[in-house]
Formats: sequence, C-alpha cells, structure tokens
Amino acid sequence: MNILVVSQYFWPENFKGNDIAFNLAEKGHNVSVLTAKPNYPEGSFYKGYSFFGKSLEIIRGISIIRVPVLPRRSGSAFHLALNYFSFVFFSYWAFLFRIKNIYDVILVQQLSPVFSALPGIWIRKKYGIKLVLWVLDLWPDCLKAAGNIKSKFMISWVDKIVKRIYNNSDQILISSRSFENSVRSKLIKNIPVTYFPNWAEDIFLNGNITNKINIEFPFGFNIVFAGNIGEANDFESIVKAVKLTQEKGINWIIIGDGRKLPWLKKEIENQKLENIFIKGYHPIDKMPEIFHAADALLVSLKENEVFSLTVPAKIQAYMASGKIILGMLNGEGAEIINQANCGFTVNAGNAEGLAQMAIKISLLSPAEKEKQGMNGRMYYMQIFDKIKLMNQIERILIQSSKASKSK
Repeated sequence: MNILVVSQYFWPENFKGNDIAFNLAEKGHNVSVLTAKPNYPEGSFYKGYSFFGKSLEIIRGISIIRVPVLPRRSGSAFHLALNYFSFVFFSYWAFLFRIKNIYDVILVQQLSPVFSALPGIWIRKKYGIKLVLWVLDLWPDCLKAAGNIKSKFMISWVDKIVKRIYNNSDQILISSRSFENSVRSKLIKNIPVTYFPNWAEDIFLNGNITNKINIEFPFGFNIVFAGNIGEANDFESIVKAVKLTQEKGINWIIIGDGRKLPWLKKEIENQKLENIFIKGYHPIDKMPEIFHAADALLVSLKENEVFSLTVPAKIQAYMASGKIILGMLNGEGAEIINQANCGFTVNAGNAEGLAQMAIKISLLSPAEKEKQGMNGRMYYMQIFDKIKLMNQIERILIQSSKASKSK
C-alpha cells in the first residue's frame, strides 16, 4: 500500500502522526509524508534545516517531502498566522509539481491549524484518492476558545473551510468521542466518523526508571503539571489553589513552557507563593523519571464548551505512568479519569475544590495512591494501547485503499 501522510508537523517534531507513519513503514507499506521544515515548539528551524535546505529526505524508510515555512518565532498571533499560511502556500506548489499520482490512500493529521488539511484535499480531488482525516482539534471552536477571536466574519470564514475539509474527506477519525456531534453537524454527506484516540509514547510503559532526575523536588507532597503553560490550562485557578495549600505541605511543580509562563512567574512573585516551583522545559525522554518522582499528576482545562470536548494528550501519558491523577476539568477528560478510577477530579475553574482535593490525595496511604495509579495503567492498556491503535489505523487505511482502487 502506498500511503501519503499530510501533516504540518512531523519528525523531529514530536507528534502522534510520527508513530503512525513509522509503524506503517515497519509493516512494509510505502509511506511518504508532506510536511513543513521543523520549527515547533522552539520557533526556529531545527539544526540542519533552513528555509531553502533539505526539501527531501529519507528517514527510517519514509520519504519526507518538506516545504518551506516562516518559523513560529515567539508564537505571537502574527507569527503563528504567517507560519500557518506559509505551510498552505508552499504546499500548493508541492501539490502542483512534486506530488505524483502514486498513492492508494491519504491520511491527514488535522491538528491546529485546520488549514493544514487543505493540501490533502487538493491531492484527493486531483487524483481521486480516498482521504482519511484524523481530527485532533475542533475548529473554529478552539479558535474562539483559546484565540479570543471575536470577529463573526472570521469565525464564519473558518467554519466554511472546516465544512469543506470535512465534506471532502472519505472517513473522519476523532480523537475524542465528544467531537462527534460537532463534526456531524458540519457534514452534508454520509461520511463515516470513527473514534481513534491518542496514546502515550512507549517510554512511559517500558518501566526503565532509574530514580535519577535532573531536577530537585522540594520536601513534601509534590503535584506535577507537565506540558504547555497556556491560556487553556487555567493557571489563574491553579494559582488560587496553590495559595490555599501553602500551609498543607503541598508543592506544585510546573514542568514546561508556554505563553502563560511570564504571567505565572509574575503572580508567584507578587503573591509571594513559596509552594509552587517552575522547573522549565524538559524533553519527553525525561518525563518518565519526573512522573515517577511525583506524588500526583495534574491536568487542567478552563471552563469552556470546546475544552470539555477535548481529552488532553497528557492524560494518556499520566495513565500509562501508573500515577494517581488530579484533574480540574469538565467533560470527556474528567469522565475518563473517573471511569478508570485512577484519580480525582473537580469541575473546571473550581480552585477551592482543587485545593481540597489536593489535600485529600496527600492524606491517602501509599497503597491507596498506588492502586489508583495501577487502575489508570490497566484502563490505558484496554483503551489506549498503541499496538491496538496502530493495527486499527492500518485496517482503516487498507479499507480506504481498496475503495480507491475499485473506483
């Protein structure tokens, strides 16, 4: 099977589409990837890449077709817009002159921005190849929620593009079951919609823990938040919970980077908070050791309809790590934690409840915390196991490939 993967982000950037592409290649399929020059999340090109260099390379048997982009730089709205639209612009020229009619099926990894799916749609229409769209972000919903976009014209314009993309797909995969109503509301065709969730990286399951981490944890009960420090994570409420637990021996450890980090540092200084510690960005290969050293792992999302439909990818990593989870979020993410009985959740924005739940977890016995963590790991193996999901996506693509050939 000849497969074209379309994704603005690909190796050495760390996204789940990498696993799919490499796994398919290992199974003997011919895989090509149309992607951008890597610059996420740092905002500058990775070492060895530039605007003009390396337009084609072979990695682990995969042919990677790279198009130039304007780097994200600081991640400001202006630079992000240039980054997003430059990928679409330069992909158009790749579509015209570099993509041949040699593929059986197209897989599009639709992260933000939604426009990055357009090259796949063009190729599908030109060559009559079946296209499978994997939706990981809902647009324009997330644009309104996280981007604070108020323009009705802009929202309407993006919504039309989303409808065009959805209705020019042959099968749509959704990373959250809660996405289904939103996706189907935009369909005018009878297109199959299938649940296909995220999974954790292999390193969270291999058990190779040495208890040697390159950061120092303070004495006490340490709750770790790992990932992007952004508007969606409701650090306003987290800071309130931090303040409410100052005298309870509870520490809040923040691992990561993001646009909200300067605000967070300023709040810590202004409020003289002594039980929250910012430990900076650490590569993913360090996360298993950090998670193992933590007493609990924190996931949070603001109170917003679209966020309640989203399952943060960190939940799967937390569950695979076998650690008890503390959640401040609504919707499907909270439901998964509660169904798995692998931690405790409070409603989004409930700072007081978060503080009380942190205290409750800190008072649990080691055996109780370990049992909750193991519950999460078992649930993960049942629902989010990578091998099962890789076999599922292969079956979906083979089915679509046969449909392309029968036309």
